[in-house]
Amino acid sequence: MADIVLFHHAQGQTPGFHAFADTLRKAGHAVHTPDLFDGRTFSSIPEGLAYADSIGFDAFQQRVDSLVSELPEALVYSGFSIGVIHAQRLAQTRPYAKGALLFHSCLPHTESSPAWPEGVPVQIHGMDHDPHFVDDGDIDAARELVAHAQSGELFLYPGDQHCFADSSLTSYDPAAAALLESRTLAFLERLPA
Repeated sequence: MADIVLFHHAQGQTPGFHAFADTLRKAGHAVHTPDLFDGRTFSSIPEGLAYADSIGFDAFQQRVDSLVSELPEALVYSGFSIGVIHAQRLAQTRPYAKGALLFHSCLPHTESSPAWPEGVPVQIHGMDHDPHFVDDGDIDAARELVAHAQSGELFLYPGDQHCFADSSLTSYDPAAAALLESRTLAFLERLPA
């Protein structure tokens, strides 16, 4: 079973975020969920992003690096939406990464490193009409990353919702979320021990 670090989205550690982590735990995985917002949750993405901006990107990176330094080295890095920023950066730059799960977002893989690390599988999930995923260029970054990774998968779901796998948000899509969970668990099962 895998050791996973799961970074939350801009609305914080919502009940749906915790429910997703618990689904992975019930499958036997060790899931670490660092709280980058110190217990705060927000009713909208813009509110959460405003809070994140008030802390500053460098401060967030330092907090993330400090929290992750206390975890096992061989991790699967995963994140929801803005949590992908941290998951993707660490999967590309921290030794011994076992894989990456990127939910609702993707950055150009050249932002953290010139190349995606050899032998690190990646799985990306997003909706095919989500304005955050499509209009902001994440879908193009995802396609490019999958093309460059030795083992990469991109799954597109019909719809226009962001963070559709969080059961506590109005953007939740039960059918898409169930498929995402199934594909995520299959990805984790394929990882070497």
